[in-house]
Amino acid sequence: MEDLTQLSYSVDTLYFLVMGVLVMFMAPGFAMLEAGMVRAKNTSEILTKNVALFAIASIMYLLVGYSIMYPGAGEGAWFPIFGTLIGEENTAADVLASGGDTYYSARSDFFFQVVFVATAMSIVSGAVAERMKLWAFLAFAVVMTGFIYPIQGFWKWGGGGLDALGFLDFAGSGVVHMCGAAAALAGVILLGPRMGKYGPDGQITPIPGANMPLATLGMFILWFGWFGFNGGSELKMSNIDEANAVANIFVNTNTAAAGGLVAALLLARLMFGKADLTMALNGALAGLVSITAEPLTPSGIEALFIGAVGGIIVVLSIVGLDKIKIDDPVGAISVHGTCGIWGLLAVGITNADASFSAQLIGIVTIFAWTFLASLAVWFVIKLIMGVRISEEEEYEGADATETGIEAYPEFSRTA
Repeated sequence: MEDLTQLSYSVDTLYFLVMGVLVMFMAPGFAMLEAGMVRAKNTSEILTKNVALFAIASIMYLLVGYSIMYPGAGEGAWFPIFGTLIGEENTAADVLASGGDTYYSARSDFFFQVVFVATAMSIVSGAVAERMKLWAFLAFAVVMTGFIYPIQGFWKWGGGGLDALGFLDFAGSGVVHMCGAAAALAGVILLGPRMGKYGPDGQITPIPGANMPLATLGMFILWFGWFGFNGGSELKMSNIDEANAVANIFVNTNTAAAGGLVAALLLARLMFGKADLTMALNGALAGLVSITAEPLTPSGIEALFIGAVGGIIVVLSIVGLDKIKIDDPVGAISVHGTCGIWGLLAVGITNADASFSAQLIGIVTIFAWTFLASLAVWFVIKLIMGVRISEEEEYEGADATETGIEAYPEFSRTA
């Protein structure tokens, strides 16, 4: 029995780590997607944001974030307490004495969680692209990953107040995706749109990205990494039931992404008369975000429906935000925010334990906290150092003014 317990612990720890590596691979996915969707003159700057935010998230979550989100006490509470720095690693005696309750390494849990917080911050970078100061963004990343994200994460995954109310969010449609989108929305509102995006009489000028092959690669990397995002959230697979559950999560995750892409592509054809690649890419991501709140209980057909509705919603949301002059270069607020809300509400379609009121409370609570806290932080940063580059710098491109390195030096800066 002791040997079986140790083998099970080793298998689940390895599984958790591998799933964490898959989620970490989403970081280059976001970087490639965003680099492809911005103009050539802003590519190096957006890449700098993506690599730097991952490092900042790793450091801040180590120093304070993890201990806020998982303090080991305060179940049902709304005010988290600080725990220890990651905590002590499990010993063989601890595992055997737990009766099966401790089934993976504490360090594997930290690694899996830290790549989630980096994902939430990656959502912000795309929405504020092409006009935000690099160092203002990085300053916000410190607060977002160290405090704003962990506090709302504690309310659900740390056993806090939302969890006690019965709010369900299996892998983070709300805790990760809507949270990141709410922070992004606050920044976008404070920033304002890019120069030339909106004209008089409701005129909307498309600003196409510079590299659609790169954006497409980024979407496929995210799709691939999402199997770790949702599959790893099952937490273990060392017995038959858990292994079957993980397999079902993988199938539903893939099906929802496919449904979202096809639905978005068809709707874009009906609305615009053409097969819009950017809408197709965002449709796949919308399907993935939509299924993330509950990828285990749906059947394949239900997962297809949930993803397809997400694909329709994201197209309508992107168009709708443009009409009210919310300028989001990559569609991140629509993909992760609007579809995150849909995903949380869709839990009730397949999970009998879901409560509509609890889901609604969770949506409002996470969104309100993240949006208001982010708006306050953005405003303070604006007072201290400013958040937006100058009109001249925006025209020249952030590559030249913020990083001094052009991603495509053979092209014109104004391309």
